Amino acid sequence: MTDTACAAGLEVLRTGPLTTVQDSGRIGHASLGIGRSGAADGVSYALANRLLANPPGAAALEVTLGGLAVRTRGAVTVAITGAPGPITVDGRGAAMHAAMNTVLHLPDGAQLRLGTPTRGLRAYVAVRGGIDVPPVLGSRSTDTLAGLGPDLPAPGDVLPVGAPPAEFPVLDHAPVPAVPGDEIDLRVAPGPRDDWFHPGALEALFGHAFEVTGRSDRVGARLAGPELRRAKHEELPSEGMVPGSLQIPPAGDPVLFLADHPVTGGYPVIAVVVAADLPRAAQARPGTRLRFRPWRAPGARPR
Repeated sequence: MTDTACAAGLEVLRTGPLTTVQDSGRIGHASLGIGRSGAADGVSYALANRLLANPPGAAALEVTLGGLAVRTRGAVTVAITGAPGPITVDGRGAAMHAAMNTVLHLPDGAQLRLGTPTRGLRAYVAVRGGIDVPPVLGSRSTDTLAGLGPDLPAPGDVLPVGAPPAEFPVLDHAPVPAVPGDEIDLRVAPGPRDDWFHPGALEALFGHAFEVTGRSDRVGARLAGPELRRAKHEELPSEGMVPGSLQIPPAGDPVLFLADHPVTGGYPVIAVVVAADLPRAAQARPGTRLRFRPWRAPGARPR
């Protein structure tokens, strides 16, 4: 296995519905009103970097619903994880089990294309050496809500690739669980504002499925389902928000905050999805049903 000594890059030919540069996020700036952002499915993103022996925070491409096409500038090594879909190199397809979660060595001038995923929403294309765009406040992540970080890739752009790390990949393929399909279970901790709702609201939250709508993005998944009726209707002062917050606007349809969520919000949060389940939530495409299950931290007192 060899790494090219010359500067390498990815020339963008198509971006699909949305392709962004993401890393592990912009940490430590919430007090300034700046969110973390970063890869929505952190598990798939981290796996792509591990396959290539990249450092954990190396920037990669997050591809929403496929459609990405790039041409290599110089020989590069890539790994594609997350939502599985058709992958072609120079028009030739690869077996699904071999192309996803696999180390792929691409020569100079090769065209890599991702089709629409068969399930899930977001795929990650990592390149050995990382996408080497300039960092903003310590991160190469594009925050679509705040407008921070690299511009969205556009056809004709050449994304530079950093120097390869000293370590070499030790695996060619990583077996991983299947990406969630039409229905996803998510564990949630009730509160902090569940007392702002009628007693039946939590029963409705836990007893019914909620469908992800087409008005969803990296900021949050907008859900449709039974109304979660508020018992209090006064104004709630803005308070801090975290990924996984299930916020209920006046209309009663929940918003599940994801990677680019605002750092504050003025609507009550009925529950919060546990951090370990957020990567699965990030793979919920429009039409996916979400079911919320009550969860309590070990040792926590009943509320």
